[in-house]
Amino acid sequence: MKFSVSSTELLKQLQIASGAIGSNPVLPILEDFLFKIENKRLTIAATDLETSIATSIEVLADDDFSVAIPAKILLDTLKALPQQPITVTVQPDNWGIEITSSYGKYRLAGENGSDFPNIPEPDSVETVKLNSQYLLEAINKTVFATSSDELRPAMTGVYFQVDMNKLICVATDAHKLVKYSTHQLAGEVATSFIIPKKALNLLKNALPANDGVTISFNKANAFFSFASMNLVCRLIDARYPDYNAVIPVDNPNSMTLSRSDFQNSLKRIAIYANKTTNQVVLDVNDKSLTVSAQDLDFSNEATEQLACNFDGSPMKIAFNARFLAEMLGVLDSEEVKMEFSTPSRAGILTPVEENSNDREILMLVMPVMLNN
Repeated sequence: MKFSVSSTELLKQLQIASGAIGSNPVLPILEDFLFKIENKRLTIAATDLETSIATSIEVLADDDFSVAIPAKILLDTLKALPQQPITVTVQPDNWGIEITSSYGKYRLAGENGSDFPNIPEPDSVETVKLNSQYLLEAINKTVFATSSDELRPAMTGVYFQVDMNKLICVATDAHKLVKYSTHQLAGEVATSFIIPKKALNLLKNALPANDGVTISFNKANAFFSFASMNLVCRLIDARYPDYNAVIPVDNPNSMTLSRSDFQNSLKRIAIYANKTTNQVVLDVNDKSLTVSAQDLDFSNEATEQLACNFDGSPMKIAFNARFLAEMLGVLDSEEVKMEFSTPSRAGILTPVEENSNDREILMLVMPVMLNN
C-alpha cells in the first residue's frame, strides 16, 4: 500500500490540519493524522474530539486504504525536505510507514486507521452560504474580544446570530464588546449558536481570500465547508448574555479623529500608565483631545494632545489603554468615531467609512474609574 505526492503540497495541507491537534490529547492516536486514500484522492484528517479538520489532495496511489501517522515526526521530516516527490509506503501487517525521498528513506511507526475517532458528519443540519471575505472579516474583528474565563463558557466563543440574509457576530469579555453585522448571507434560517475561539482561529488561517463558504449546523456541531476542506467544531452549549442590553443608546457626546494617530498616541501614553489598570484619561472638548496617564507609584506621567472634531459637552473619561489600542488595531478606516454619555458608562467606537452598506462594526469599551 503506497502513494506518491509532492512534499511541499503535502506539507501545506498538513500544516492546516495540524491546528486541530490538541497539546495534551486524551488518546495517543489523537497525536496522529488520519490518511485515507480513495480513488487516488488523499484525505488528511486531524481532531482533538472538539474540533476536526479534513483536507484533501490528488495523489498517485495503487490502492484504497487508511492509516494513522504520527503528526510531529511527519511534519518535522517534511519541513526539512526541499520540494520533491516523495513516496509513502505502508506495511499492512504492522502499519509501519516508510517515506522515500531522493535523499534516502525514513521509517516510523503508524497505527491502524480504523482506530481513529470518527469525525462528525452533517446530520439533520440547516445550511447558509457566505463569501469567505465576510467570514474572515467577522472572525478578525471579533475573536480578539472573546474571554478566556472558563467559568463563563459562553463568552469564550463568538456568538453567531443568523437571521435569513443577515449575520451578526458578537464577542465580549465583559470589558469590551464587538458586534459585526453583514447582509451578505444566503439562507432562509433564523437561529443562533456559539462557536469556540479555537475553531475560528483555525478557520482564519485556512480560509481562502475570496471563495464561497457553506456553513451547516445542528444542535451539537457547526460544519464549515470550502475549497477541498471541511472543518467541524462542537458548539458551546451555553446561553449567551443579552448583549443589546449593555450597548448605550443615547450618546450625546461624539468625537471623530484619525484612527492611526489615536492608536499610536495610546501606545506611547500607556508606557507611563499604572501597569495594573493601564488607565489613560481622555479629556475632550470642542477643539482637541488630551490623552494622559500617570503612575503615582513611580512618579511617571505623560500627556499628548490630538486634533479632533467633538460635538457635545466637554468631559473626562478613563479607559484601559490596552483594550482601546487593541480595538483600534483591528479597524481599517482612516478615521474613527467615539461616542460617550457619561464617564461611568461604556464608550462606543465605530469606523468612519464612506461606503459600508454591506457590513457594520460596533465596538464597546467599558470605562475605568477616574483617579481623584
